[in-house]
Amino acid sequence: MKYFVTVNGLLREVEVLERLGQLVIQVDGQPFDLQYSEVDDLGQVIVLHGGKSFALSLEGSENEVTASLAGHRYDVSLEDERERAAHAAEKAAGKAGGVVTAIMPGVVVELLVAQGQAVAKGAPLLILSAMKMQNEIGAPTDGVVQGIHVSAGQAVSAGAKLVTLAPAPGS
Repeated sequence: MKYFVTVNGLLREVEVLERLGQLVIQVDGQPFDLQYSEVDDLGQVIVLHGGKSFALSLEGSENEVTASLAGHRYDVSLEDERERAAHAAEKAAGKAGGVVTAIMPGVVVELLVAQGQAVAKGAPLLILSAMKMQNEIGAPTDGVVQGIHVSAGQAVSAGAKLVTLAPAPGS
C-alpha cells in the first residue's frame, strides 16, 4: 500500500509491502530498512533503523499523529492512495467542466453515463477497479458528458483521461 506522509511540512511517498511475513518499505522509491515493535497500548514504539534503536511516543488519530523522539516533536499526517484520490476529487469539485482523470491505475469495470448526458455533482460516471476495490468515480461538478475516453474492461494508468465534462447550461 502506498502512503503519502507529511512530516513537519515535508511530503514523502512511502510504500509498505509485506513479503514472506516481513515488511518491505520504500521511502521516495528508495529501500528503507525499518523494524518496529509496539511496547504498549499507549503509543510507545521501539523502532530499529540502521543498526540503532529509537523509542517513539505516538499520539493522535489514524491520520494525524504527533511523534516524539529524543525530546523532538514531529507533526505527521498520513494519507493512503484512496484518501489522496478522494481529496483530489474534492479539490476538483470547484471547477466547472473539464477532464476527469484516473487518480490511480486500475481497470474500468463499467461506464455509467453516455455522451450528451447531463450529470449532477457527485453522480457516478464509471466504476474503476483499483487495489482490489471497486471505486465509483463521480462527477466533480454539474455538467454534460462531452466525451468518454475509456471503455469497459480497459486498463488505465494514473492520470489517464476518463471522461470530459462540459459546463452545465447556465453555469
